[in-house]
Amino acid sequence: MSHQSNLIESNIEQYLKEHENKELLKFITCGSVDDGKSTLIGRLLHDSKMIFEDQLAAIKKDSKKTNTTDKEFDLALLVDGLQSEREQGITIDVAYRYFSTDKRKFIIADTPGHEQYTRNMATGASTADLAIILIDARYGVQTQTRRHSFITKLLGIKHIVVAVNKMDLVDFSEDRFNEIKKDYVEFAKEIGLENIILVPISALNGDNVVNKSKLSPWYQGDTLMNTLENIEISKDRDLSHFRMPVQYVNRPNLDFRGFCGTIASGVIKVGDEITVLPSGKTSKVKEIVTYEGNLEYAYIEQAITLTLEDEIDISRGDIIVKSDEQPNHASSLDVDIVWMSEEPLTKGKSYYIKRATTFTSGNIEQFYYKTDVNTLQKDETANVLNLNEIASVKLTLEQEIAFDSYEKNKAMGSFIIVDRITNNTVGAGMIRNKSKEQSKIDSNYSDFEIELNALVRKHFPHWDAKVIK
Repeated sequence: MSHQSNLIESNIEQYLKEHENKELLKFITCGSVDDGKSTLIGRLLHDSKMIFEDQLAAIKKDSKKTNTTDKEFDLALLVDGLQSEREQGITIDVAYRYFSTDKRKFIIADTPGHEQYTRNMATGASTADLAIILIDARYGVQTQTRRHSFITKLLGIKHIVVAVNKMDLVDFSEDRFNEIKKDYVEFAKEIGLENIILVPISALNGDNVVNKSKLSPWYQGDTLMNTLENIEISKDRDLSHFRMPVQYVNRPNLDFRGFCGTIASGVIKVGDEITVLPSGKTSKVKEIVTYEGNLEYAYIEQAITLTLEDEIDISRGDIIVKSDEQPNHASSLDVDIVWMSEEPLTKGKSYYIKRATTFTSGNIEQFYYKTDVNTLQKDETANVLNLNEIASVKLTLEQEIAFDSYEKNKAMGSFIIVDRITNNTVGAGMIRNKSKEQSKIDSNYSDFEIELNALVRKHFPHWDAKVIK
């Protein structure tokens, strides 16, 4: 059964028009080494008719050369692009692939299974809506399965599909599938994973991937493709709290001054009152300008230009929010960090911190604990973080920033760490909350002081009063 529209052959313009309005699902595949991640993606592309004939011919030729399968061709070669990956038969880098069906558009990130490539997996998972975790039916839940599940939880992926692969090698045993299901669900409860769907598949032969298998009559659920097409993701997006990091100020002539950016969350309408952070200056939305013309309203993930009714000072790195939907503010934060550099992270060393378009400096003031990604044990004596390690720490910034927790808003709650000397990206972080010390300081303000501060910022913006909460 083809999941690709026939319009692509008969009426390409109509196909492109329909394609433009399809919902986009970004997902990752992860699991232990040789669980069949790349083969699964190859199968999804092949069975949904998304491979051109010249691609197929090249893959057949490469399959004979690399000799990685006894089949006509190796589906994994559609994804494993690096020469070293093909030679070793493994995935090292994050490989991105795109395909679409009648119902949805998809971007897949095929992430590496090896522990030494944890940073690569974290990169692929950071923007995903869903994770497919592969488990080899012969071996069940492995250490790498636990590690990848922990990282998907850490990075806030809300939908988990567990694909129990290579079911053909255990004769599509219902008992074996149920045993793996029981083991995984018990582990998932320990780390707080919810919304889990399990599917028995054979990526090599295509069973239950795109088409329903006759070899598993006991399985009454959807195929993997049907699950991907129908899973509800629209509710995951935050439409309640408008946030737009300013990317640049657009001033083509003296009569126009617009503030450009991509909406991180929420909805904005013409006439809405906005506040600019960190200055606290307020105005109202005059126009919402886009390449295709002006809009009455705009929402999350749209790239727009806002013009305001008042001439106020706004520059790159500022955050525009609705006045009645204020974020948190702090210079001391509790964060989780994934370290990506061979040079260790040490306490007290100063780094550049980039959150959306905001750039500041900061350092790690305190290590709370380091998590062993294999055993999930917490080491509270740690004071250094090495390549591919994960820790919960207290981050102190040189200046206060506006933020939301990572769970609520990935764009406003995530950041990268940049080495001040080399300018290399050396780490990535997720903001969990203000630090306890910051919360104590903030709680010292009375309701009267907070209200007075808001009035001062509104009526005397030139005083540059800081926001207090």
